[in-house]
Amino acid sequence: MHRVAVLALEGVPPFELGMPSRVFGNAYDDDENPLYEVTVCTADGKPVASDAGFTIGVSSGPEALAAADTVIIPPTHAMDELTRGAPLPQTLTDALAAIRPGTRIVSICTGSYVLAAAGLLDGRPATTHWYKAAEFRRAFPRVKLDEDVLFVDDGDILTSAGVAAGIDLLLYLVRADHGTAVANLAARLCVVPPWRDGGQAQYIVRPVPEPTVATTTATRAWALERLAEPIALAELAAHARMSLRTFTRRFRDEVGMTPVQWLTGQRIEIARQLLESSDLPVDLVAHRSGFGSANSLRQHMRSTLGVSPIGYRRTFRMTPEVIDRAAAG
Repeated sequence: MHRVAVLALEGVPPFELGMPSRVFGNAYDDDENPLYEVTVCTADGKPVASDAGFTIGVSSGPEALAAADTVIIPPTHAMDELTRGAPLPQTLTDALAAIRPGTRIVSICTGSYVLAAAGLLDGRPATTHWYKAAEFRRAFPRVKLDEDVLFVDDGDILTSAGVAAGIDLLLYLVRADHGTAVANLAARLCVVPPWRDGGQAQYIVRPVPEPTVATTTATRAWALERLAEPIALAELAAHARMSLRTFTRRFRDEVGMTPVQWLTGQRIEIARQLLESSDLPVDLVAHRSGFGSANSLRQHMRSTLGVSPIGYRRTFRMTPEVIDRAAAG
């Protein structure tokens, strides 16, 4: 199995510390075999205090980092001092040095402080919680910080914004490792959305409508049942019983994007699932996902994902042979 080590630091929030175990622990192959082994460790094998008023005991130390295929560093408020020039504790420096070259390293929220302070993000793109972006940029000017995205994949190092974005990144990793079907099941078991694109904005002002104000919720549900068909903006507005202008404004307020952008994103998701889980020709995938033609699907996938439908299928298709190799470790 793929070995995941989660590094608990002093002051870690318990929720974020437990996210990797919950997400990866719900990833199974077709025979219901677990695909990941998750170990929570500390830099020296000793207990650490959480930020919730209790102590976290672990059974592993830096040896878990040395054996891991993926290392995850959750946030900790105790590391805020790193943005003021404080060095990493020596035990933490030694623990990070135990990580094998080529190991995938992931930070959640302000876990990025640790990676930046260790010099692992110098010259590389990364993100962190938007609220901490200004102080992060001052403290670590060599990092190419982008606080406007949910997460950043830079190959062997990945960083995410706060809490929910960390879940998005963990599901993204499951999807990259084992495909849409496995990631979607893990998301359903965790009762969270299966996919949000990493380039999506971190923070969107979405006012909660007054109870007496009509929303676009029912219309979005209606559209999801008809994605394979052409859907005009005027049809959406008519279904919501709003003027075109009112519908467009309210949709953007509630969803954070235009109706056309939302429809395209939903259709891209269907196309991705079909490319990963079926042998359907690209023309038929385009038809069933509502793009109409292979050329249209190709243009939208290149624009959104930077890859063609064939290239995406080649990269992410989960074959029985891949499943067998993953299960065998």
